[in-house]
Amino acid sequence: MLIFLPSRLLSADKADMILIEKSQRSLKLIKNGNIIKTYPINLGFDPIGHKFYEGDGKTPEGLYYISQKVINSAFYISFKISYPNKWDKINAKEINKNPGGYIMIHGHPKNSKKFTKDWTNGCIALSNKNINELSKRINIKTPVLILK
Repeated sequence: MLIFLPSRLLSADKADMILIEKSQRSLKLIKNGNIIKTYPINLGFDPIGHKFYEGDGKTPEGLYYISQKVINSAFYISFKISYPNKWDKINAKEINKNPGGYIMIHGHPKNSKKFTKDWTNGCIALSNKNINELSKRINIKTPVLILK
């Protein structure tokens, strides 16, 4: 059971999990079972359903982790998640497709203007202000659970 506490009570804590709820367009930082911060997000250009192959515009669903901070990214700040996992690879192979592999949690592209809702190729996008804050609250290997 998640307990909602004001973010100011736990704001200095690093998250021990990231929960992304696609249907709510939210990214929640979890610490010891408590939501410590919630951010609005944008998703892939065709976000409903699980990602099966590169180019489908879907944001994956499942359990992943932050695998690295991406240096020299086209985006303000970027964190790669561990997509595709073993099951994603099997699912893509069954339909003779490439699962893709560069799904990130990121800010806006450098030198960007305004964006419409769900503009990524399958990534999770936050405002540059929010991704900057998020980067101070997570570590490499932080689990990422992405739900419908």
